[in-house]
Amino acid sequence: MNITLERPYAISEKGRRSNNEDSIYPLSELVTSDQKLFIVCDGVGGAEKGEIASALACESFQTYFSTFLDGDPTEEFIKKAVQYTETCFDEYIANHPHAKGMATTLTMVYIGISGITVAHIGDSRIYQFRKGELVFRTEDHSLVNSLLKLGQISPEEAINHPQKNVITRAIMGSEQPVDIDVVLLTDIQAGDSMLICTDGVTECLKDSELSGIFSSFSMENIKNKIVECCSEKARDNYSFYILPIVQVQNSLNYKQFI
Repeated sequence: MNITLERPYAISEKGRRSNNEDSIYPLSELVTSDQKLFIVCDGVGGAEKGEIASALACESFQTYFSTFLDGDPTEEFIKKAVQYTETCFDEYIANHPHAKGMATTLTMVYIGISGITVAHIGDSRIYQFRKGELVFRTEDHSLVNSLLKLGQISPEEAINHPQKNVITRAIMGSEQPVDIDVVLLTDIQAGDSMLICTDGVTECLKDSELSGIFSSFSMENIKNKIVECCSEKARDNYSFYILPIVQVQNSLNYKQFI
């Protein structure tokens, strides 16, 4: 499968916070349409530890890819990249004990030959839109989502739940190893768009609102509309990548790794 992108759009802003604990790879000024690997991380931990965690995860994860990847990444390869990243956390915390407890979400998209590989840890999300319709979305690793799946709260109660920001998976180091969900998307068509974003975006825009934006605006205006909504509403940092797909050869259906 040959997947061609338009030049991706990237944003990472601190919103109403005093500092930005989100990190993206590659940086917006460095991204080109030839880029294959995209990473968005949302750090947690406070006292600057969150921004260290997200930046270290982006750096470590992409270093493992650039050093060892041969062909498309498999689920096993991605899990090893997570383990390598956890080892890098161990080394950093050993040299900077004040950083103990830092953590980060991680979302990854890789544009490959067999399709688009997506993977995530935490509540940062990956979406696939087709003419505004939601084709694929990752499932949050969060307390609220767990309560929803168990039927203990309603979707309406989830919106303003007091623990809505509690995540159940995060990269913290090898003492607390974490699993990563990996999916290979092969139902890819020209005109589709991938959105990778932190929860600063999804707290401002429901899935239905994102669908409306992706169905109504050009790519550059989609970026501007999301920024406009987040700048008005976001209490948190907000970061995202939009990956517009302009050409695809040999589309199939997506499957989930078991």
